[in-house]
Amino acid sequence: MACHINFSSSAFTPFLFTNNTNHHPFSEFKFNSPTSNTSSSSSSLSSSSSSSSSRSCTRRWFNSVRRRNSDNSSEILRHWIEAPNQSHASPERFTVASYNILADRNAKQHSDLYLNVPSRYISWDRRKTLISNELFGWDPDILCLQEVDKYVELSDILVKAGYTGTYKRRTGDTADGCAMFWKADKFRLLEEEGIQFKDFGLCDNVAQLLVFEMCESESRRVIVGNIHVLYNPNRGEVKLGQIRFLLSRAGALSEKWGSAPIVLAGDFNITPQSGIYKFLSSSELNILLYERKELSGQKSCRPAQVLGEKKETVRPFILLDGLLKCWTDEEVKVATGDSERHLAAHSLKLNSSYATLNGSASTRGFSGEPLATSYHSKFLGTVDYLWYSEGIVPTRVLDTVPIDDLVRTGGLPCKRVGSDHLALVSEFSFSVTNNESTEMVAAAAASPRIYIEDWQSGIIREENN
Repeated sequence: MACHINFSSSAFTPFLFTNNTNHHPFSEFKFNSPTSNTSSSSSSLSSSSSSSSSRSCTRRWFNSVRRRNSDNSSEILRHWIEAPNQSHASPERFTVASYNILADRNAKQHSDLYLNVPSRYISWDRRKTLISNELFGWDPDILCLQEVDKYVELSDILVKAGYTGTYKRRTGDTADGCAMFWKADKFRLLEEEGIQFKDFGLCDNVAQLLVFEMCESESRRVIVGNIHVLYNPNRGEVKLGQIRFLLSRAGALSEKWGSAPIVLAGDFNITPQSGIYKFLSSSELNILLYERKELSGQKSCRPAQVLGEKKETVRPFILLDGLLKCWTDEEVKVATGDSERHLAAHSLKLNSSYATLNGSASTRGFSGEPLATSYHSKFLGTVDYLWYSEGIVPTRVLDTVPIDDLVRTGGLPCKRVGSDHLALVSEFSFSVTNNESTEMVAAAAASPRIYIEDWQSGIIREENN
């Protein structure tokens, strides 16, 4: 079932964060300067994502009333990491968030995943407020949400904040799906494609592909994809097939719309050490080098394994003879699209925004990806990503939580996080050509600068005359 809502937008939202927490109903949230040595200059988080990315900030979640509390999750610290070199970034910028928000039905049906989580933290009404507050705090231009089974409730909140949304429900007996929202005053929708993987023999998962055009710059178009890949770790061929199909359709839309750049967001249910991650990042994968049930890398991510209580190393499963014994013709066809072809390939040149912008050792692994984007009693690791193609560059990303702080919560959701995943947020800029770069420099030199001091904050800002 697909549902498309397009209401008139409103500039007012009761949840929108401002710099002055004394005047905000959710005063327990506070914005501070970054403490990480990877951050640059401090600034206000609530500023528009299209403004200069020379800013950096830290968001501290805290309880404004000091009291004894045994919950170690009372402070969750996240900060922006800026790209060190932005010479190839244009002024036209946009922010994309990807967030698996944990469907209410899934949370109730899989209570064994949340044994260490107080039952009150599982309540949807409570989680809905936390999730809404968090999203408005990051102020993304485009939202890609997974595990959405309360779409109408979310859209009622987001539409009041100026967003427009569209929803694609999973097929079968499931109740959740993927949803995308975007700021109606920032983007206009040119084309929408919903993907039901069941139509292609790839289980009941779904994906979305939307083609956007910036309202203030019609020449700037971007294709944004949103996917929730099959969870089952044993079905690596289906996971690869779903991702391969999404990339194929995204490439076709890009070609149709003048080689428009692509952002792919979602819960991919694969780890950075997996074969499927290699497929995304290197554009090809020989599936015969991997055992099908190990293709996603998820089986090595139980908390005890990750935290060192039980060390296991997952390596490609290589058979010296009888290679086809571990892959049936049907499985090969599902994975690569052809039962006679063992090399899965795609034509997009993709990079991960988080792997591109380095974080600290406390939040990032050897791949550059976050150490963890999801945490419950049976999983601790990274499965969420923001991929991008040529034509755009990431200018900053919202770093994840240090692994020690995440483990200290005992599991997600927690007091300050409304899902068992962490949101990923990245700001992108359209790449500039050499000619555009020269024009920008010339325009800056020709325009005199005026320095204005804000008497309230004492901040000196630079403006064009």
